[in-house]
Formats: sequence, C-alpha cells, structure tokens
Amino acid sequence: MPDLGPHAVFIVAAYGVTFVAVAALALAIVEDDRKQRRLLAELERRGIRRRSAGGSAKAQTSEAAKRPRTRRP
Repeated sequence: MPDLGPHAVFIVAAYGVTFVAVAALALAIVEDDRKQRRLLAELERRGIRRRSAGGSAKAQTSEAAKRPRTRRP
C-alpha cells in the first residue's frame, strides 16, 4: 500500500464510503428495473399494451380523436 501520510485513515474511509454509495445506487437501479419489468408484465398479462408495441398509427390517431380534449393549466 502506498504511503498516504497522516491522512491515510481519511482517504481510505472516503474511498470506502464512495464504494458503498455507488454499489447501493447500482443495486437500487437493478431492483427498480426488475420491479418495472414485473409491473409491465402484469399490465401486458391484463391486456394493456404499450403504444410502442405495435398497431397502426392511424388506429391510434382515431382513438385519440374520440377522447374529449381537456385543457391543462
């Protein structure tokens, strides 16, 4: 190990905290991805499809035309 001088404990602790924080963020991202995939699979199982999953643009446009338009503030 290189000589870090009198601040070795602080430097090693900073690297340790950084490693733990990055690992926690990575795990949170992986867990959220799994959750979103489960939710998407449940929606697709119930017959709710993504707009990007297919279908013609004309059919989507006609469906949108049937809905009443609302103004947003």
